[in-house]
Amino acid sequence: MNQYFSDTLKKLRIEKGLSQQTLADKMYVTRSTVARWETGSRLPDAAMISRLSSVLGVDVNLLLSASAQSDECPNVIMVDDRKLILTGGLPILEEVMPNATVTGFTDTAEAIDYAKSNRVALAFLDIELRNTSGLDVCRELLEINPRTNVVYLTAYSEYALDAWSTGASGFMLKPITPDDVREQLQNLRYPFWTGGEGE
Repeated sequence: MNQYFSDTLKKLRIEKGLSQQTLADKMYVTRSTVARWETGSRLPDAAMISRLSSVLGVDVNLLLSASAQSDECPNVIMVDDRKLILTGGLPILEEVMPNATVTGFTDTAEAIDYAKSNRVALAFLDIELRNTSGLDVCRELLEINPRTNVVYLTAYSEYALDAWSTGASGFMLKPITPDDVREQLQNLRYPFWTGGEGE
């Protein structure tokens, strides 16, 4: 299943003001074929992707790169301005999610840039960051990709109420533990395969 391609295709189709049936007619396929592409249960072959790019008026490389981004190796990021927290937290995330690509950031701008060029499945965000708030970073990440799961990290439980209003999936007190992370993975808005135990 490739959710990234399906989301990209649906977004492009809607931007062009086309229904699934209209796109199907232009592609010489059935509406159910387009529906399967948009649910991620089927992926068009290279010839169909080339035809889609022509019908939608977009660069074929946009669709090809979207089709290459698989959900099977999810990108997970951790943003905290204290290196010590990253040093302790990143190995725990890798232990719990062995199939994920886990990347840490102390600089929020770098994290946002990363999210623009890599589909982030899950972001662990410190709430109190040096120059900004993790709540604001969450909003930016969700603007880039509304299907990014966000879990807040903090040493202060009083932030919990503010955190829920941003569309986050969860909230964890520092320091994190493997069991805490596993518990959060059970409550994600958009679950994904992590390669961890029990999956």
